[in-house]
Amino acid sequence: MRKESWENHSEKSFILANALFPKEEWIPTETNIWVAKSRLSQEKKEPKKWEKEMSQARILTTRGSVAYFLPEIFIQDGSWDLCADLVLDGEVVEMKTITGARATLGSKFSHGYKQGALLVKNCVITKKHSVFIRLLSDLSIGSVKSKIAGELKYRLDEGTFICFFETIGELFFWTYDELRLIIGT
Repeated sequence: MRKESWENHSEKSFILANALFPKEEWIPTETNIWVAKSRLSQEKKEPKKWEKEMSQARILTTRGSVAYFLPEIFIQDGSWDLCADLVLDGEVVEMKTITGARATLGSKFSHGYKQGALLVKNCVITKKHSVFIRLLSDLSIGSVKSKIAGELKYRLDEGTFICFFETIGELFFWTYDELRLIIGT
């Protein structure tokens, strides 16, 4: 997700977004950001939510990532209403902003993980899905890594946990496999 060229990110993102939503039209809105035409109405209906999501995406796209905001769809899976936010550098990614403690971090990560997993469940291109968290709380890097490792204990999917620590202004990427090694699973 981090080491490839912009062209490769762009192509992989476009291919996956089109595979997931073949009838959707993708509108370029900012540098490295495309939005499903059907989702553009959110900008007018829910401007605060829209700006929050765009600010999250900008954290990644200003560093060279390519984002395709997916249509807002809701897939029933038991008691969950789910929809992942975007395709980022060729992977499905759910974004969350967190202001609470470790318990909030864990529950928000878990929910985002399920959203991505459900979207790629029947995808033939990839099963890989990731979660991006913009962390506004003052949790340490070690505390965050160990909490997410615990959330991954019985989950075997491939993906990346991306965390932007707002208090220190730093962005980190850890694969799910790297995090599982912390707890030995």
